[in-house]
Amino acid sequence: MNFIKPVKQAAQYVSEAFLRIFGPTDDSYPNVGVQPFEGRPNKKSA
Repeated sequence: MNFIKPVKQAAQYVSEAFLRIFGPTDDSYPNVGVQPFEGRPNKKSA
């Protein structure tokens, strides 16, 4: 019965990784798009 525990842990490790990669995203970034640059450059261009 000692060989069952490591096999179970390995299967759980692989399945959690699979779900993390192919599951829905859990990002909380706002959907605002690209932000324009409104600053001033440091040097004048030639």
